[in-house]
Amino acid sequence: MYTLTINGKIYQSEQDKRLMDVLRNELGLKSVKDGCSEGACGTCTVLIDGKPTKCCVQKLSRVDGKTVQTVEGLTDEEKELYVYAFGQAGAVQCGFCIPGMVICAKALLDQNLNPTRDEIAFALRNNYCRCTGYKKIIDAVELAAEIKRGGGKIPEVPPITGIGGQHIHRIDVREKVLGTGLYTDDMEFPGMLYASAVRAEYPRAIVRGIDTSEAEKVPGIVRIATAADIPGENKIGHIKHDWDTLIPILGYTHYLGDAIALVCGETLEAVEQAKKLVKVDYEVKEPVFDPHEAMKEDAPLVHRGGNVLAHEKLKRGDPDTAIANAKYVVTRHYETPFTEHAFMEPECAIADFDRNENKVTIWSSDQGVYTTQHECALMLGLPAEHVHVVNALVGGGFGGKEDMSVQHHAALMAYLTGRPVKVKLTRAESLLIHPKRHPMSIECTTACDENGILVGTRVKVVSDTGAYASLGGPVLQRACTHAAGPYNYQNIDIDGTAVYTNNPPAGAFRGFGVTQTCFATECNLNLLAEMVGISPWEIRYRNAIRPGQVLPNGQIAFEGTALAETLEAVKDVFESHPRAGIACAMKNAGVGVGLADWGRCRLTVEDGKIHIRSGASCIGQGLGTVLTQIVCETTGEPAENTVYVAAQTNTAPDSGVTSGSRQTLVTGEACRRACQQLVEARGNGTLADLEGQEFYGEYLAKTDPMGADKPNPVSHVAYGYATQVVLLNEDGTLEKVVAAHDVGRAINPNACEGQIEGGVVMSLGYALTERFPLKDGKPTLKLGQLGLFRANKTPDVEAILVEKNKPDLACGAVGIGEITSIPTAPAVQGAYYKLDGKFRTSLPLEDTPYTPK
Repeated sequence: MYTLTINGKIYQSEQDKRLMDVLRNELGLKSVKDGCSEGACGTCTVLIDGKPTKCCVQKLSRVDGKTVQTVEGLTDEEKELYVYAFGQAGAVQCGFCIPGMVICAKALLDQNLNPTRDEIAFALRNNYCRCTGYKKIIDAVELAAEIKRGGGKIPEVPPITGIGGQHIHRIDVREKVLGTGLYTDDMEFPGMLYASAVRAEYPRAIVRGIDTSEAEKVPGIVRIATAADIPGENKIGHIKHDWDTLIPILGYTHYLGDAIALVCGETLEAVEQAKKLVKVDYEVKEPVFDPHEAMKEDAPLVHRGGNVLAHEKLKRGDPDTAIANAKYVVTRHYETPFTEHAFMEPECAIADFDRNENKVTIWSSDQGVYTTQHECALMLGLPAEHVHVVNALVGGGFGGKEDMSVQHHAALMAYLTGRPVKVKLTRAESLLIHPKRHPMSIECTTACDENGILVGTRVKVVSDTGAYASLGGPVLQRACTHAAGPYNYQNIDIDGTAVYTNNPPAGAFRGFGVTQTCFATECNLNLLAEMVGISPWEIRYRNAIRPGQVLPNGQIAFEGTALAETLEAVKDVFESHPRAGIACAMKNAGVGVGLADWGRCRLTVEDGKIHIRSGASCIGQGLGTVLTQIVCETTGEPAENTVYVAAQTNTAPDSGVTSGSRQTLVTGEACRRACQQLVEARGNGTLADLEGQEFYGEYLAKTDPMGADKPNPVSHVAYGYATQVVLLNEDGTLEKVVAAHDVGRAINPNACEGQIEGGVVMSLGYALTERFPLKDGKPTLKLGQLGLFRANKTPDVEAILVEKNKPDLACGAVGIGEITSIPTAPAVQGAYYKLDGKFRTSLPLEDTPYTPK
């Protein structure tokens, strides 16, 4: 018999179980999150006899007789303290890591009420955060300590009154700090089954047969499904329908993440046992893992239509003549790698099927409920209105949750069994299955005149899109459309090819292709500046696009363009430091290039409150808070008169995928338009006079298609601009990053800063420490080995918000979710070039203090 005290109550068990299973599944303590089950991420941290401990790797036998405390076991005063401190500091984004952070904070403050920032960071070192960059979490712990030292009186929370530049608390702080908000894996349904996929043993093989007979005999197994059981289309996909839900008999596997069969049972233990007994007969074929090899005529075919997914060609002006006549020309070859999103919440979905209504409901942590609806309806052969999708809280995405991973599998097994079914990826499965950042080979030529004025560029990109299309086409397109940089010159020749291989697929990732080509373009600029005899800052300032000038893609820069202002904001810090690197970037907000890009929002007045509904997913960026602020700003109503409802397909209009830094701008504008209707209808009355009424706003971000026959096409309705400076210590370690961002108008400055800090730290990892090596198409590292930055290894990030935008569109805001990660890597490269004179051309950078020994 094992005996523990858990949150003040005695718990006993005769079986030796995982402590996390006891806490989450038996006792319902859902603040304890399962981020990896490998003892790496820290989301399951609890106090054991006062010491922060990852409970996923603890058996009851190891903690027998000890005291366990979770966030649920904090005193009411402690709960209010951390809710306030984390809210005031802006320390919460996706929120999945936060309860574990709170536990670490409590353990520290119980011992030390006057910790330094270094001591706080050390206390948080075993807990990953992928959203915040840690700075605001450290701020929160520092604030909590200050309040405790001052007697514990918690200040009043500042109200949300609109967009006044105030540091307001996000509307979801309480549920995320205390762990009461539900992510998909926190949900339980009566009679719920569990399902998991049997994955391919070979990256390229023909499936000759599938024998499930022995697996079906395992007690507790309810149903095993193969491609023959799919009632609708087997092939689905975000844009191109090339991704198999399940590989059929005589079908080819395309990578090791392919699902062959789905095993569904009463318990996960039964499912895992049965999976091992499913026998698959393969005819193994030669795979291809290198995109350059895949483009050869005799290369093995990943898909029957050929190995080239997409080709982009952009030409403007006369780049050949401009480069030939230029005073200075630089050509370099660059390589950027696969990168793993490493969001803290592994993919999870639950589905339930109503046979009487012939309708399926899916609860999911994804980036677009209507995308999930569309693809699952296609697979099930059902009308779209018979597939209802509800967003649970989403524990990070960064682009990695745009594609189907578990949603369609849960929907299929619910359809076949008539019972609720949960499908959740293990962390190892997540690393293998979901699309990554595209590796790119980039040949980049940049030319300027004797004064450092850019005259032309030629860029050739080869992108490894892996086994399936995912977002490979649009990512390549964005990489190409932004490859010339945010500068004032017109002669460009950019050629890009996205190639299928048998590697894990690549798709959307923060920066969406621009992260890769910006690295090449910005590094070339430093060499040109050296040739001209001017500073890296000066060459950028001379060429920076300004309002009314023409970007390399032909678009006229908007009045609110503020790249020059971001450069001015960092000039002193760059020029006064001996080991500083600098880089600029631009990034579109919205889908653009002539594609339909609708924002939609529905406001209803119910019980005297404005209910805000949009089919746009909040993945940690704070969309619900932004829309609440826009409602308060536009209607004059206080926040207590608003209710934000998470995205779901049956009550919220389709507002597209959370991608492309588009939701604040596109859905924000739709919300503003709905608010204007409400204000007009209210007149001099009150909300009570509008009870039961509905107000619908929509906005089309209208743009011109690629190759439009116009001298100055509008590729995107808005751009953000940025300049980042990276400072190194004498020993080559990171000292500080200063990031100046043109955000249009900061609807929530605290949230803007948090996005910048998190994006910078994510790309510091991209530049220096993160690796995603593959061997024959298989990831070789676990989550804890990927090289993600930890709190005590992260430098200070100073965010500078530049606000110049005047238009009313979305109250002047421009999305910044992606651009925050784009200029960091070349700025890091420039700092090391300044330090030691070595010009590095591949990521992660070699021969630095962060290079594995």
